[in-house]
Amino acid sequence: MIPSPKYNNWEARFQSELHQAEMARALGNEGKARVCARRAAGIAISEYLRRRDISPPGSSAYNILKFFQSNLEVPNDARGIAGHFLERVDTNYTLPSDVDLIQDARWLAQKLLLQNQS
Repeated sequence: MIPSPKYNNWEARFQSELHQAEMARALGNEGKARVCARRAAGIAISEYLRRRDISPPGSSAYNILKFFQSNLEVPNDARGIAGHFLERVDTNYTLPSDVDLIQDARWLAQKLLLQNQS
C-alpha cells in the first residue's frame, strides 16, 4: 500500500495540526488547541532532526520536544520556544507564562525549516 502523499509531507501534517489547533481555539477548547500545537511543533522538530540525520526519540511530540530542548547544538532561541510546549498548566488549566503555542509552532517551523528556502 502506498502511503497518502498528505502524510509523507511534513508541511501538510504540520498545517493540518495547526488548523485543528485554530479550530479548537475558536470553539473555546484551549486544551485541545495546546495539544494540536504541540503535535505540530513535534512534526516540525522531527523534520529538522531528520534533515540532520538525527533520529528523534520515538514519535511522541513531548519526547521529541524534550530531546530537542536539551540539545545544546540547537539555537538558544529555538530551545527556549520549545520549552514553552513543555510547561505544565496551572490549576485553572492555563499556562503559567503568557505564550501562544500556535504562534510558537509557526515560529519553530519558520526558524528551523523555512528560512533560507528557495
